[in-house]
Formats: sequence, C-alpha cells, structure tokens
Amino acid sequence: MRDSILAALREQYGEEKVELLVRYMERILEYNEHINLTAVTDPTEFLMKHMLDSLAAVSLPSFQKAKIVIDIGTGGGFPGVPLAVLAPEKEFVLLDSLKKRLHVIDELTEELGIRNVTTVHARVEDFGQDPNYRETFDLAVSRAVASLDILSEWCLPLVRKGGCFLSYKGEKAEEEAKEASKAIAVLGGEIRSFEAQELGVYPQEVSEAIGGHRLIVIRKVNPTPRKYPRKPGLAKKNPIR
Repeated sequence: MRDSILAALREQYGEEKVELLVRYMERILEYNEHINLTAVTDPTEFLMKHMLDSLAAVSLPSFQKAKIVIDIGTGGGFPGVPLAVLAPEKEFVLLDSLKKRLHVIDELTEELGIRNVTTVHARVEDFGQDPNYRETFDLAVSRAVASLDILSEWCLPLVRKGGCFLSYKGEKAEEEAKEASKAIAVLGGEIRSFEAQELGVYPQEVSEAIGGHRLIVIRKVNPTPRKYPRKPGLAKKNPIR
C-alpha cells in the first residue's frame, strides 16, 4: 500500500516534493530511535497518519491565500513541515515548548534544503501576548491534542483579523465545535466550515484509516480581547465555556 500512496502523492504534487516528504519521514524515524518524536514507527502508517493528514489543508482557500503560517504545538514538525514542502512560497513558523524537538526540525530542514521554516521555542500563552507576533499571522494550524476551546485560546490571538485558524480534528469535530462555540466567539472567531480530505485517489485502507478526520475552519472576525491567552495552564484548568 505504501507504493500506492506514494504514486498518488507523486501524481498530485510531483516527484521532487514527494521525495522531500519521504526523506523527512525517514530521517524523523531515524531520530525517533533516540528522541520521542512520534508513536507511529511503521512507514506506511506514518504516511497516512502524519503526511496525508497534514496535507489536508493544502486545497483550502484559507491556506492558499496565506503568506505566513504558524503551526502551534508542532511536535515532530506536523503539519508545518509537509505544508512548507508543498508551498515553498509561504513562510512557516513552527512553535513548540520542547526545545529538543525543534532542534531536530532545524537540523532536518537545513539538511534537506527546506528554507521556508523557522522554529520558535516558547509557551504559546507567552508567545500570544508578544506584541511582535500577536495578531500577525494569516493562518494558524494545529494538530495538538487538546479540546477546541483550549486550542482556540492558544491560536486565535495569533491570527490577524480576516485570517483563519485550522484545527485538525477527528470524527467528533462538529460536536467539539459546538462545545467550543462560546470560546470561539469570545476570542474573535467564527466557525466557517468543516472540511474533509479528498481521499478518492488513495487506497481504500487510507480512507478507512483517516477518512473520519476533519479540518475545522475558524475565521478571525474580531480582535481577540487583550486578556487572552491567559497565563500558562489556565486555558486547560478553566476553559472558556
């Protein structure tokens, strides 16, 4: 199935970009033997759960229009690095609170010649209050494991008015969005749509594995109140509800 996935990727995105994606995957798996970057160690599963899932945003207008994108809680570089490979004309900032993960990303992007990625070691709550970055990004993306109300407090303060926040979620995306509706409104956002990746060109097993995944598209329609994001830990301890 790996060959079928790669063939479909090459047809969509071209040989050169897919080769970069594969090399990044291979090198992440090598580093993963020494530092915990991913629980997914099978290459085929990695392609499905990290690469294809990350690339779900590529066809969306909010991604295509964006010039500068921030990936919050990037971990091993997902979705930021795959998106950067496919959109070399855009600038990507990858933020994480664990420095050793970012060190790996820095080394690999340098090694592979991916020039449009910058990493930032920070707590998102502090970063979101920095006037140099607050409400400056066209697009925020995140695959971080947190509820949408918490993610919205972390991400929306960094998005400029008119920009978007794309949250990668699972089959309960609509239910989670309903629970987060108050937080999204308070933070200046408005849910625009729920998007699914087009999986018709991939093997049936891929559709079964990630077919339930959704992207929640949240438009920034008003400035975020100055008090948000709150100090580290408060969004999880007392989410806006």
